[in-house]
Amino acid sequence: MKRFTTLLALFVFVGFQLLQAQGVQITGNVTSSEDGAPLPGVSIVVLGTTVGTVTDYEGNYSLTVPDDATRLIFSFIGMRTQEVAISGLTSIDMVMEPDIVGLDEVVVTALGISREKKSLGYATQELTGDEVNKTKSENFVNSLSGKVSGIHVKSSGNMGGSTNVVIRGATSFIGTNQALFVVDGVPIDNANTNNDGQIDGRSGYDYGNAAADINPADIESISILKGAAATALYGSRAARGVIMITTKKGSRIPGKAVGVSLNSSVSFGTYDKSTFPKYQTEYGAGYGPYYSGGDHPGLEEYDFDGDGTDDLVVPFYEDASQGEK
Repeated sequence: MKRFTTLLALFVFVGFQLLQAQGVQITGNVTSSEDGAPLPGVSIVVLGTTVGTVTDYEGNYSLTVPDDATRLIFSFIGMRTQEVAISGLTSIDMVMEPDIVGLDEVVVTALGISREKKSLGYATQELTGDEVNKTKSENFVNSLSGKVSGIHVKSSGNMGGSTNVVIRGATSFIGTNQALFVVDGVPIDNANTNNDGQIDGRSGYDYGNAAADINPADIESISILKGAAATALYGSRAARGVIMITTKKGSRIPGKAVGVSLNSSVSFGTYDKSTFPKYQTEYGAGYGPYYSGGDHPGLEEYDFDGDGTDDLVVPFYEDASQGEK
């Protein structure tokens, strides 16, 4: 009988401890103060413990807290960390405010994932859209020159011409060394669209490349991923580095009407005529006195108009100007 009483007391004690360990279940929803949208992935932790959870895609969460818990901590990248007292509550909804200071330390990595810069194991650098908008250019890529370490920007100098971007030097002798451009998660081909003559330094046309089509006024941020580990998710195309561009997104600001922004620029240019090459206008086409005889060996002799008499004709098919006066 004594053993039975002891076992019964033990079961009652263990049951009481289990009931006490179950704690209180708290549910709620987390939204953004900017647009009221739900925030998925918000970390919710009981102060002073490792007990916690994260919100789902609709911003909902459910957490069982110990009976002696006093406060919950809500944290999310780009948002201000907030604490709230539990005080016997079973439902807590949280509206999180953006933390502008914290955003300076957050960069966009491969596949558009936001990470804290100090947590990355590779080199990266970020620019805001305003930094490439200060000086207007027909190709915003030219504005990257001098603003990012380890990146070489080479412009053709032609209006609408292509711009070559190389990160950390050339890596290929026979292939392209151009960095991969990714706009809102979509890789784009930024290869130079020149013909063979232009590529070899001879005559031809430079049609530019795809990066020139990006409106710098639409750019929110630019992340330059330099290391191999940073570019692995994009495959071999990203072996020479990635320039990630995030464009601006529309958002609703409570209490404000529709906003319109205007961006315009005007540029003027001059040229120095003294630097132009000088062309002679004294001699015609040809390579010298090699086309006929007589008094005008620099001209061809044949019946041009069909009247039965040979005519003197300038050899316009030649590319030299060493013919007759």
